Amino acid sequence: MPAFFRILLGTMCLLIVCLVSSTTNASTPAYAQPEKELMVPVEGGKVYVRLNGLQHKDAVPVIFVHGGPGGTHNGFAGMTELADDRMVIMYDQLDSGKSEQPNDPANWRVERFVESLETIRQHLNIGKWHVVGHSWGSALALEYTAKYPQHTVSTVLGGTFISTPHWIMDANLLVKAAPQLVQDTLRLCESSEPPEGDVCSAAYTKLYSAYYTRGTPSKARLDYYENVGGNGFNPVIYNAMWGPSEFSSTGVLKAYDATHLLAEINPLTTLFMIGQYDSARIDTVQDYLALAPGAELAVVPGGAHGFYGDRPLITLAILRSWLTRKDPAAQ
Repeated sequence: MPAFFRILLGTMCLLIVCLVSSTTNASTPAYAQPEKELMVPVEGGKVYVRLNGLQHKDAVPVIFVHGGPGGTHNGFAGMTELADDRMVIMYDQLDSGKSEQPNDPANWRVERFVESLETIRQHLNIGKWHVVGHSWGSALALEYTAKYPQHTVSTVLGGTFISTPHWIMDANLLVKAAPQLVQDTLRLCESSEPPEGDVCSAAYTKLYSAYYTRGTPSKARLDYYENVGGNGFNPVIYNAMWGPSEFSSTGVLKAYDATHLLAEINPLTTLFMIGQYDSARIDTVQDYLALAPGAELAVVPGGAHGFYGDRPLITLAILRSWLTRKDPAAQ
């Protein structure tokens, strides 16, 4: 596990990146506490679920699916303002955050993560909901939508990861754009004999700061991460399912590709959402759009992969507008 991940307190993970980046506004109000918390039994253990906006019984709920694998819901916590209009559901996937952590490789299957989403829906007795995925969570959102269209009102594929070959191709381009010294260092860091000390940390920091995190964390964000509890990011599942860093996949997902599922979902209820400086490159996401004619693309100005933290206000506005437009009453 690269030292850089530890520097970020273990909150930065794949295709997510757990969204540890944040707004530069230090006066951001404290994030809303959950109105209700549950431990929902799924295959392999119990997952933590938090709810806000319980009073909106007639509105279509929204569930946020975090990245990783091994990430947490923490990065979405600033989006609880959406609970002004609807129930907002956030959860930690099995083996991370406040969920149980059996760390059993038998659980590390895409289909099991998808079925956990469906189990949460059934447990909450929800007929239909909006599904918002980010990074690795986008893959789960796409898989879920393709399998359960009858329960999905709309789908957001944020920081879009739906194909490892495409992601690694883009990662290689990003690495090649870095100074030669950084490129050489990264090759050594992911070899069998990585350099000692903070050499790798410095190299990863240079890349991650360009494409993953921008801005200074707000006090509200820092307070939430400090006080939320649980075990946070789980590097064990990250390394096993993905690999040593965002730029190298050696795990279970190394051949994962769900682009074919874009033809199986309703493009008119699909939103691709990326940051201006996202590691999910706009050229690749445009290719995804071509496979889903009629889908929409939102680019968060100034945002990197962690745009939920980098640019929370514009991200919130984009999501609020999207969800409202796709609500059945608005059709």
